[in-house]
This record gives sequence, structure tokens and C-alpha cells, in this order.
Amino acid sequence: MTLIIGGVLMAIGHFLMAIESAFVFALLALLFGVGAFKGNIATQVGALYRPSDLRRAMAFQIFYIFINVSVIIAPLISGTLGQKVGWHYGFGCAGVVMVLGLIIYLSGRRHLPAEELRAPSEDSKLREPLTRNDWMCVIYLIILIPVMAIALLTNQEIFNAYLVWGDQQFDLTLLNNTSSWLITLDAALSFSMLVAVAAFWKWWSLKHREPDELSKMIIGSFFTIAGGVCLFMAALTQPHGGKIPLFWPVMFHLMNSIGFAHVLPISLALFSKIAPKQLSATVIGLYYLAFFIANAVVGWVGGLYSSLPTTTFWLIHIASAAFGLVAFSIFKIVLGKRMSGTGAREQAEALS
Repeated sequence: MTLIIGGVLMAIGHFLMAIESAFVFALLALLFGVGAFKGNIATQVGALYRPSDLRRAMAFQIFYIFINVSVIIAPLISGTLGQKVGWHYGFGCAGVVMVLGLIIYLSGRRHLPAEELRAPSEDSKLREPLTRNDWMCVIYLIILIPVMAIALLTNQEIFNAYLVWGDQQFDLTLLNNTSSWLITLDAALSFSMLVAVAAFWKWWSLKHREPDELSKMIIGSFFTIAGGVCLFMAALTQPHGGKIPLFWPVMFHLMNSIGFAHVLPISLALFSKIAPKQLSATVIGLYYLAFFIANAVVGWVGGLYSSLPTTTFWLIHIASAAFGLVAFSIFKIVLGKRMSGTGAREQAEALS
């Protein structure tokens, strides 16, 4: 029900954005709507699978794939309407699509597990107090939030100093001499790699045992490090007085996109898996704090771009990805059973 309320509020917010005098109310409706919607929709995706079902990770990869599709399509439709016809029509279109999304959700809601359709007052499990083990699981996930934020540094830097550097130093002839096209390149590769990685692990699972979530995040960290190394090599090998060829930036976006596909949707699946049911949506909401912290760190680190050698600047990003690799490995060693969904409470109790 909270998710439906969130969707309705977001639709109202989009429609109100088409009315200039209602701007503040529109923002409030959108903010409250996103707050009610975002954590709960991810929780329901996770609720479709048992804790030991590794298909959860693929489900969240598909979830992210369609988020990326909407990110690509939305500006083309609503943005074009807003610029070419009128901004009222752009926001109105967003509201109509939100209503259509709600209708699609309601039509498929019957496929959710029965407990997801009950009100909290009707589900005895949701009324149970959290055990000590449950609280320990919440603490483990809270610790993982700043780790995620640091590990995301390279990916989030794409929208900061990376574009400044690219505009100044890259040979952008093939990209219409426009650095913003690097974002389009990144979006296209991110979408492609999400599809490719999901397909790869589906194929792998037919012949071999599929790695758990933390193992995939560790694999993704290696690719993120490789992406940072590409930027380091680009700065190191730049000819004196010349431009950096697009080979290194393209390789960076490719490696980073593979890392992204292994870390972002998989970590969301991990949070969904081990969060106590009573706090599932709240814990998923806390997960998104990693992006807030990451962007704050990106702003601070990006400020160092003009005062550090470029090679040193990108070494910092390689170090952040390496930190994520080490931290995820420690979590895997220490909390392996808990994270894999087997021996959950026993492992938590032993560690606490």
C-alpha cells in the first residue's frame, strides 16, 4: 500500500509541475512519493525469491536494466515535449506515464507473495520484535554503506572532474568534439553490460555453481580497478602537447560498466536478502545513502583535480576501488554464511 501511495504522490507531483504556481507542492509530492516508492519497490523485487535463491541477483540486474532504459528514453520523450511543445506538456507526459506504470504494477501485483499483500497488522512476522541477531544484521549492512560509497568513487566521478579532464585532454573528434557525449557512451555501455553480465551468469549457472552476491561484488571490484588503471594509463601516456586518444576512455567506460553491473544491482540484492523483514524497506532506503555519501566524497576529491598531477588524481580512484575489493573480501570471509543465506541466524549469533 505504501508503494501505491508513493506512486500516486509522484504522479500528482508530475502533474502539479505543469502548474507554475504549484511548484513547491509539486516538489513536496515528488519527494514524499519517491520516499514511499523507492525502498518498497526494491523490497518487493527481493521478496519474490527465497534467501538462498541466487536468481535474486539477476532480478535486480533486470531491475537496473529497465531503470537505465527509462533514463535513456525519458529525456527523449518528456524532454523533447518540454523543449519543442511546452514544459507543461513535458511534465504532464511524465504524470501520464507514472499513472500507466501504476496500472501495470497493480495488474501484476497478484504475483507477489501473499505476505507482501497483507497489511502489517495482518502479518504476525512483521509485528515480532527484532532479535539481537536481526540487529546485528542491520549493523553489518550499515557498515557496508560507507564501504559502498568509497567503492563508488570512480563511477560517480564520471559526472564530475572526469568530464572537465575529457573536455580539455581527450581527442573528441569522433564524439562531435563534445565531452557530454561521453555520458551517452557511458549510458550505452552501462545498459549493454548489465544485459551482458546478466546473460553471462545465467549461462554460467547452467553448467557451474553461480557465485553469491559478495563474490560477484568482488569480481566487479577488479573491473572497477581496471577502469581506474585505464584512466591512469591515459594520463601517463598522453603525448606532450597532444590529445589522449579515445581508446583509453572507451576501455575505461567498458571496464567500469562491467564493474557497475557486478556491484550496484548485486549489492541491492544483498541488502534485500539479509535485511530483517520488519525493517526491509527502511534498510533498502538506507542503502541509497551510499550514493549521497559517494557524491559528497566525489565533490571533495574532484576539487583536488586542479592541484594534483593527473596520474595521482586517478591513483586515488584506483585506491578507492581497491579499498572496496578488500572490504568486500573481508565481508565475504567473516560473514560468508550470513551473506549467502545459509546458516543465517547461527552465523550472526556466533559473530555477535
